[in-house]
Amino acid sequence: MTQEPGLGSWLQLTLTPGLGAASLRAMLRQFGLPQAILQRKRSELAAFASAEALEALESPAVRDAVGRSLEWAAAPGNAIITLADEGYPRALLEIADPPALLYAAGRSELASRASLAIVGSRNASAQGERNAESFAKALSDAGLVIVSGLALGIDGAAHRGALAGASSTIAVLGTGIDVVYPRRNAELAAEIARRGLLLSEFAPGTVPAAHNFPRRNRLISGLAQGCLVVEAALASGSLITARAAADQGREVFAIPGSIHSPLSKGCHALIKSGAKLVESAEDVLAELRGFRSSGLASTVVAESAEPPPPGLLKHMGHDPVDVDSLCSRAGLSPEQVSSELLRLELDGRVTSLPGGLYQRLEMGDRR
Repeated sequence: MTQEPGLGSWLQLTLTPGLGAASLRAMLRQFGLPQAILQRKRSELAAFASAEALEALESPAVRDAVGRSLEWAAAPGNAIITLADEGYPRALLEIADPPALLYAAGRSELASRASLAIVGSRNASAQGERNAESFAKALSDAGLVIVSGLALGIDGAAHRGALAGASSTIAVLGTGIDVVYPRRNAELAAEIARRGLLLSEFAPGTVPAAHNFPRRNRLISGLAQGCLVVEAALASGSLITARAAADQGREVFAIPGSIHSPLSKGCHALIKSGAKLVESAEDVLAELRGFRSSGLASTVVAESAEPPPPGLLKHMGHDPVDVDSLCSRAGLSPEQVSSELLRLELDGRVTSLPGGLYQRLEMGDRR
């Protein structure tokens, strides 16, 4: 993407400490483009910014930060997209506080395509990750770019599924565009930069900070036509994204789960509040304006065409279960049950959960 001539002025304003996004938007409305703002007398700008911010505007630190950002943008595959750029995502213009600029690494055009956010718990169950990956692939194949936040658990699974589909993925970062967090997703981030899009409103070099991630979440939902929550506890940050989606007029979807699982309670709370319960990718497509049933094989949760399960599996439903309950159901000793569970886990038929619980996996979910 060709960078606009006035990019340095945009960067100077956005990288000035103490000059907030709301103040910058107010100055843009009052004076026009950043070049015009910087030509104004400081006395004219005093109504919009503090004296400290105006003093910092011409500081060496800001000049150095602008230089680093311009150097980053000059590298192949990198771009900085401003509010005045034709490539700025139109969906973000609909939200209350669109960022003045976005740092983009990869396929910038993906930010302007129809998309769906998929989010969920960082501490996801194996079944939750499989659901996220399979939904993301099916929806990507149906023409939707999948947007998520590069976190562990559901986010990572959604990105992987989308990369396996036809429409790819966008990872919206809560750090600088050149800072990968968590480090365990470094390989995934590099793959997204090659085949999808990394996006951030934070300057290069910005390290992880707790207050940046809720800000990041409004962009995940803002870019998308809807938001699908796969697994979430009641205190999950994914619910912040879902609430942002609802506030922005986007559709909110949630996958139900076991009434005994803490990771289902956030999804159930969303459904009680009006989110659409979905069991397949087709359920999502049917609700999104401009999308019809694709004819794809449905990605269905908690259904399987496998024959009745053998052995210990026939005593395991879809809910997590402990060893003592299995002993009672199967009439086996704890040693026998533990041995059989280990065999099933190695075979990919069962997964262990926190608290000494085990859960059966469907044949279609095994990798």
